[in-house]
Amino acid sequence: MKKQTIATHNISILFWVQFFGTISFLQPVMTLFYMERGLTAANIFIVMMCWSGAVLVGEIPAGVFADRFGAKLSFLTGSIIKTFSISILLFADNLWLFCLYSLLNGLSVTFFSGADEALIYESLKENNEQHVMDQAMGKIQSAGFISMLIAVIFGSYFAKDLREEQFTLLIVLGIIFHLVELALLFFIKSPKKLSSYREESFSQVIEGIKVIRKAPQLLVMFLNVSLVFIPASAVYDTFNQPLFTSAGLPVFAIGIMYALAAILGYFSSISIGWLTSRFPRAILMNVTGGLAVGGLLLSTFFGDTLWVILGAFFMLRFVRAIRYPIYSQLSNDIIPSHVRATTISLLSVLDSILDLIIFGTLSFVAVKSLPFVFAGCACIACIGTFLPIQKNAVGVTAQRRMSRNIK
Repeated sequence: MKKQTIATHNISILFWVQFFGTISFLQPVMTLFYMERGLTAANIFIVMMCWSGAVLVGEIPAGVFADRFGAKLSFLTGSIIKTFSISILLFADNLWLFCLYSLLNGLSVTFFSGADEALIYESLKENNEQHVMDQAMGKIQSAGFISMLIAVIFGSYFAKDLREEQFTLLIVLGIIFHLVELALLFFIKSPKKLSSYREESFSQVIEGIKVIRKAPQLLVMFLNVSLVFIPASAVYDTFNQPLFTSAGLPVFAIGIMYALAAILGYFSSISIGWLTSRFPRAILMNVTGGLAVGGLLLSTFFGDTLWVILGAFFMLRFVRAIRYPIYSQLSNDIIPSHVRATTISLLSVLDSILDLIIFGTLSFVAVKSLPFVFAGCACIACIGTFLPIQKNAVGVTAQRRMSRNIK
């Protein structure tokens, strides 16, 4: 990657935005925090569904907003909403306030979703470096693992007694870090191509739909990623804390495990270029999907064996670090520039629908026990893994062909 370009500038800024914006000192005890405030497992799924519902409603308008007004303004809007949502946790003591927090937090994500990928891809295109999109996304993603390394150790230690004042301290620290993220976003630079599209919003959505219709392999690839990510990351990350404690792991040690997983995720993220230079991306997607299914099955049948549970945990964190940057490269090679954020947002709408279906289904089995939840997750991830990734779906020629088809 060339130095001192708009791409290197934006990647550097987004690296630190990712560091400060994703940090959560509550993360290692979040589910335990919910339970201490009176939520049940079924309630937690309702909170998760509120997040997905907000994404479902806000994704397309936010994607159009980013395409019309630029990624920078979109990021700033999302950051302000996110900071306000986290502030609600200071006094949330019932399901409705937690739902409000989740709704606003989900809405904030829509202003980043799609816009970040569009910004980086178009920045790289200005110097004909779009072929290293997965490496760029891996580098940005690695910042989240570094921040996690710090946050989870600190958070699990200071909340080891699960007292109210400990939770308050962690929430306030999180708000301060998000304010730093907000300040950093002012330094984003917009590529020329990204800010040049000013058609009617409805036309952007229609063209985004045409992109997906003309490239069914894009939709299949998206389903492959989502049906693995939702159960193996979103659901598993929510319920691995009670899984750890029931297997005998002390609360303070949860942070240590998260920190070790963050180190693994960091090195996995920065090694994506090495992996994709030696193995086809389609094979890497298939292998990591199989690992996700294996990790969920181990959590289902060996929930009382701590070393097996920890092995499954690290396996799933490795999968999480590898799959999305590779998918980002594959999908963005297909999507045309002028409706990139809108098209990605349209796909995210489908992701939110899948969230609601999966969370709603799993909320019924959550009343039984955690093994039933993880078993359901394994079945869903297995379906996603078997959806084929076509090797010929990638490449600049495919993108150019797509651009001609939608004109």
